[in-house]
Amino acid sequence: MKFLLCGINAKYIHSNLAIFCLRAYARAYGSTDAEYIIKEYTINHYTEDILMDLYLTGADVVVFSCYIWNISYVRELAAELKKVCPATSIWVGGPEVSYDAKAFLENNPSIDLVMQGEGEEQFTALVGLWEKAGRELFLSRKRSPATGILPNQEIMDVVAGSDLLPPGLAMRSTGEEEGIIDTGFALPVDMDRIPFVYEDFQIFSHKIIYYESSRGCPFACSYCLSSVDKSVRFRSLSLVLPELGRFLEAGVPQVKFVDRTFNCNRQHAMAIWRYIYEHDNGVTNFHFEISADLIDEEALKLFEKMRPGLIQLEIGVQSTNPATIEAIHRRMDLKKLFENVDRIHSMGNIHQHLDLIAGLPHEGYQEFRTSFNDLYVHAPDQLQLGFLKVLKGTFMEKNRDRYRLAYRSMPPYEVLATRWMDYGDIIGLKGIEELVETYYNSMQYTWTLKYVLPFFRSPFDFYESFARWYGARDYHRYNHSRMEKYEMIRAFLLETPAAPHGRLLDEMLLLDMYLRENIKKRPSWAPDQTACHKDFKQMYRERGQTLFPKLWESDRYDSKKAAGQSHLEWFSFDVKEWMECGRIMKKERLCLFDYESRNPLNHNAGVRFISFRSDRKRAGELI
Repeated sequence: MKFLLCGINAKYIHSNLAIFCLRAYARAYGSTDAEYIIKEYTINHYTEDILMDLYLTGADVVVFSCYIWNISYVRELAAELKKVCPATSIWVGGPEVSYDAKAFLENNPSIDLVMQGEGEEQFTALVGLWEKAGRELFLSRKRSPATGILPNQEIMDVVAGSDLLPPGLAMRSTGEEEGIIDTGFALPVDMDRIPFVYEDFQIFSHKIIYYESSRGCPFACSYCLSSVDKSVRFRSLSLVLPELGRFLEAGVPQVKFVDRTFNCNRQHAMAIWRYIYEHDNGVTNFHFEISADLIDEEALKLFEKMRPGLIQLEIGVQSTNPATIEAIHRRMDLKKLFENVDRIHSMGNIHQHLDLIAGLPHEGYQEFRTSFNDLYVHAPDQLQLGFLKVLKGTFMEKNRDRYRLAYRSMPPYEVLATRWMDYGDIIGLKGIEELVETYYNSMQYTWTLKYVLPFFRSPFDFYESFARWYGARDYHRYNHSRMEKYEMIRAFLLETPAAPHGRLLDEMLLLDMYLRENIKKRPSWAPDQTACHKDFKQMYRERGQTLFPKLWESDRYDSKKAAGQSHLEWFSFDVKEWMECGRIMKKERLCLFDYESRNPLNHNAGVRFISFRSDRKRAGELI
């Protein structure tokens, strides 16, 4: 029989670890006759295209992996697939269907079975039962006429009556026990029994590879499904380290650990961090979700030695309001957390991503303002402003009346209002989220933001004012080019009396602009450098050995090529002092932006500061 495992991802660069785990486990411990097909799509594909593709596989069973971002898509696709393949059985699994399986089956007649919880063992057992039942029915039909019942339901009824039915299933039956049979939640899987799931790294050449070295979480955060199962299980290091070695040997771009709190076991985390440091291939990046307050001195000293870009850390702070932290059952030492965040930031080699959640208990708009400012001051590489998702099975969902939680009825079940925050507050924070994502998290406006923020009472006040200005012009309804984004922040600042204006603001924008790309068309407000072009050309011809030593040493230096991969710009202030010490001093600087020497953390061009005659007779007379 043919079993098709289908993952519908949020983006093309994502992959679905769950379906690869199901296939690997079933191949290792299940039927050797079954054929397993994996298909991955995104929510941006047309359902009709996926429907045609699934139909043409001729699968006997189609299995969908379900999450909040794809469940509506899966419902629609399953209903259409059942119309054209009535004999095909449709199974689902994943966090979005595990916690109300019976209701889900009642509301979705096209779906035949739900796997509740970790799916490897029950999927493998099911495949065996399904194939056995199929063979028995095939043999019996040689002796008796067809019953008229659809083949998939006949097999389902045989499977439902089996004494070997595994835990973790909810399924339809029209047999003796008519209705929905529920065998409860799946038992935890032994992590060491799961085979290495990746066979061909080529199919992930442009995707993130996901990996898990543990399951479960020791914490009980009230909004998280990991709090439902508090057991934590680790994959043995004797398996993990060689598997990481395979990623490193293949040179995959990024490996993202899906462990809920990667460093909850210090010894386990240190062994993995030490291994990837000692076996660094200079290419692969590893992403970890951690609790920063659990980091100790040994880990910090190891971090200091790592290649820039070897690891990145995601740190879920969520709130700094004590009443909120207590209500969501968080346990963290905020003082130590921020001390470690600052220490890591000072190293300059590790990307840090700090998370906030809006809509938590006891946190109104003003309290959220404080949490935002508390995180912003520590200058994370990314500040993720998220909104509470009220997920099925969580403590938060069970206490929705107590907290007066209003949230979307459809996935992703995002908060609309709470006892402490109305919908108008949520709308305001949505506007701020968009601009934080566009202007801060893109890392394309770093020096402009650093320059202008001190003119506002706080970082939150800046984004709040900017969001109101932006929303009043309906800019949030459209996509904008990068140049338009520069024009918009400049226009906002020029229309804000307390904000900085003039040449220095324009030069800060130019600094950010040329750090990211060698723009072909200069903005109208940029100073005219036409008079310098002749001198710039001469400098590229005469000073290549100093400015481009790598090209020069390789005997490949070409002044025109060097000019094409770099840019020269005059500034009226000391850019070196500003970028290195954060001080603005009036001293002209000529900067060279080298786009072949980018920073691996923020992708900005390398910058060199060029000396010139202070008594020059014309712009661009260089030493």
